[in-house]
Amino acid sequence: MRTRELCAMVAGLAYFPVAHARNLPSNVGQVQRKVVNLSTQRKTVLNPIQRDRLRRRSGSIEAALDNEETLYFVNATVGTPSQSLRLHLDTGSSDLWVNTAGSNLCTQRSDPCAFAGSYVANDSSTYEFVGDWFNISYVDGSGASGDYVSDTITIGGSTLDRLQFGIGYTSSSSQGILGIGYPSNEVQVGRAGKDAYDNLPAALVTAGQTTRNAYSLWLNDLDASRGSILFGGVDAGQYSGSLYTLPIQANRGVYSEFLITMTALTLAGETIADNQALAVLLDSGSSLSYLPDDMVQDIYDRVNAQYDSSAGAAYVPCSLESNSSTLDFTFTSPKISVQMKELVLDLVTSSGRRPTFSNGVEACLFGIAPAGSGTNVLGDTFLRSAYVVYDIDNNQISLAQTKFNATQSDVSEIPTGTTIPGATVVSNSVEATSGVVRTDGNGNAGLGDTDSGATLIAASASTYILALLCAGVTTYITLY
Repeated sequence: MRTRELCAMVAGLAYFPVAHARNLPSNVGQVQRKVVNLSTQRKTVLNPIQRDRLRRRSGSIEAALDNEETLYFVNATVGTPSQSLRLHLDTGSSDLWVNTAGSNLCTQRSDPCAFAGSYVANDSSTYEFVGDWFNISYVDGSGASGDYVSDTITIGGSTLDRLQFGIGYTSSSSQGILGIGYPSNEVQVGRAGKDAYDNLPAALVTAGQTTRNAYSLWLNDLDASRGSILFGGVDAGQYSGSLYTLPIQANRGVYSEFLITMTALTLAGETIADNQALAVLLDSGSSLSYLPDDMVQDIYDRVNAQYDSSAGAAYVPCSLESNSSTLDFTFTSPKISVQMKELVLDLVTSSGRRPTFSNGVEACLFGIAPAGSGTNVLGDTFLRSAYVVYDIDNNQISLAQTKFNATQSDVSEIPTGTTIPGATVVSNSVEATSGVVRTDGNGNAGLGDTDSGATLIAASASTYILALLCAGVTTYITLY
């Protein structure tokens, strides 16, 4: 749809019937630790639509979804002399790629790349050409293509020489992407059939700046101004209770995405689903969370959500954010509780006001949506309530209840081996029996295995993005 058509759709909500890195601070100790710590800050921008074009990668199992309520950005410099960039942080993809200043997108009169910056290879004395096979595409036809190159990159006070990344001569996303997932999910592997290269987390280990290919993510709450990602370390000051370690689930015998097993779901203490063995994807690139349709319908019935099938999303009275109930996700032993206020996302129409239901009640977007036949995803509406350690080296995830707006820091380096500092390995953890595909005999996920639900999820993401566009304002979080 065109922008004005989607704006009209958002305005139509008024007619809804009512439904019943910087370096570590000195206070973490005097012993030098191999960790890279990046903090976050929320700011306001005016035109989000140019950067909100990513979709699930077509012809592969998983790539990124757009953020709708917030985006998480890393401030970085590339090249010699340095060129400043803002990179969208994404656990659901694995390639770093940036726009070139002379691309068909960046040269438009509206200068859409000004916000995030662009890269000019010929202006850098440390640029090196790698190959011409960078080509990432998405189910709606958008994407980027160009070259793989290497150059010097500085991020969070740490500098890496000859880090490989993609540059887009043709692109439909106005900001670069910093994918920090499995190297096996890189475009070079899946599309070009080549060996994986060291993406950022792996390169930090190779350079000796971290000891293990693992990092911790703390997004903080929806209204918070700060959060952090910690490469090679765990901050016990940012979570409460116990940290539990679970195995990542392979898909077709391959570890390429962050899938763990959800075993139960309750709302306000009442069971939505139990005795489950459902694979769910932990993806910071998705703003909403996507669950099986029957679970979602049950949740909608209990919170009086109004589902719009054309948008692929549901709306609730904004007053629901003051409800004290929690949506609780269980993963064998750990339970993560998500407060209702973290699931109620603000919407604003082109008039600058919240949309309303037909009785005048203000409407907000609900942070849970149906997955259809696609991947079950726990996006930012879940991840803000969880402290998550992604251990790529050992194919495991550690989870704890987040501590919102934590003021104390207690950082431990993640050492070599298999243990995560302060974490307990979950014994007899349930193995997923749904939501994953078992090996086909050759251990290859392959490009032929297209996610049939990708279009549905992308559509719901687009709807909310355009709602923000019509408002002309949104927020994002910058890592620096």
